[in-house]
Amino acid sequence: MPKKKKIESPLSGLNFIPKKVFFTRGVGYHSEELASFELALRDAGIEKYNLVTVSSIFPPHCEIISKKEGLKMLQPGQITFCVMSKLTSNEPHRLIVASVGCAIPKEKNVYGYLSEHHRFGQNEQEAGDYAEDLATMMLATTLGIEFDEDANWDEKRQVWKISDKIVITSSIAQEAIVPKNKYATVLAAAVFTF
Repeated sequence: MPKKKKIESPLSGLNFIPKKVFFTRGVGYHSEELASFELALRDAGIEKYNLVTVSSIFPPHCEIISKKEGLKMLQPGQITFCVMSKLTSNEPHRLIVASVGCAIPKEKNVYGYLSEHHRFGQNEQEAGDYAEDLATMMLATTLGIEFDEDANWDEKRQVWKISDKIVITSSIAQEAIVPKNKYATVLAAAVFTF
């Protein structure tokens, strides 16, 4: 029986661990749902890229950079990995929000977490705090830090400070009120570059 020829992937040997990340957000309004999403991408500055959403790991040694710096590293049509939260509605007067939270450990060789959160009826501050809380909870449990889910946000934040294992927590959020006879889309994203 002849030996099977090994098929090599054009991606084999490539390292897909992002070196940098930037955060962005956007909102779009249109009578068509898809167009409202496109306008939200444009508002966020990431409409030119083929976005691939990934799960919630913040890579070790990944550097947070500005949106302006990050966009300079991308080319139109490029496959671009991101953690994205988005929400669309056409219910008039409805408050919608999307957010991404981030928690990075003090130890640079350890991965952190990103979280996506979207909700009706929350504002940017509430959604941002929730997403940040969620990312920090995931990181805390990975690091073996005791985490009380019933504690209020300020109490949890104090535990993270005392633990001395989590160095940065942050979030980005975008809210909108849905206008009459239109769709509104909100999005928040952490966009990776190499």
